[in-house]
Amino acid sequence: MNSKTLVKKFNLSKEALERVSQCIKKAESKTSGEIVLAVAAESDDYSVWELFAALALSLASTIVMMPFADQIRNFYDSFNWAAPEWYLPAIYTFTSFSLVLLFFGLINLIPALDRLVIPKALKKRLVSQRALRAFCELGVYATRERTGILIYVSFLEKQARVLADEGIAKKIGPDLWSLIVNGLAEEIGKKNVEGAFCEAVEKCGDLLAQYFPADKDDNPDELDDGVVILER
Repeated sequence: MNSKTLVKKFNLSKEALERVSQCIKKAESKTSGEIVLAVAAESDDYSVWELFAALALSLASTIVMMPFADQIRNFYDSFNWAAPEWYLPAIYTFTSFSLVLLFFGLINLIPALDRLVIPKALKKRLVSQRALRAFCELGVYATRERTGILIYVSFLEKQARVLADEGIAKKIGPDLWSLIVNGLAEEIGKKNVEGAFCEAVEKCGDLLAQYFPADKDDNPDELDDGVVILER
């Protein structure tokens, strides 16, 4: 899924993205902290699991077809006078291979099916790993006072994370970030993506302002204020 498709899935127009960016700027104006909002289509390549599911579904479909071998033979014989002996195994082999391709394509195209075939614990772990990688890639760890925050949202897994740098973690416990993550996921589930993003950013900004108020004379904007679309 490319960035344009991802933005479309989230139902975010160019104007909506700009409004979210303004929310980030407003939140950062009250604090010396930095907030980065990043979204990804998926946190990892789940092709192995998708292929495994397609193979399992194809095998199950082939087993279901086996009791109907006589009907398949009679149907084929009605079009052929002298069918070779190998045609029935060939039909089953071709059908099984075609079903693998069909199921694999469907699982890739339909996120709801994809979520079903990927183990829940694996999704949770890989989302956390991708969020941590984004934290490093986007330089959230490299702010002057170690007061960067990453809000990370992964579309396929329907999961979000908030990661705070060590300067923030010393003063604000993880429970507060969990509340923000839960609210973010709930609002996205209601299709209120723009509102969910802005609300999460505002809550992060308010928390940061309590512990890291802005210095009116020295409050540089160190990180990107726009919504970062992460490619695989």
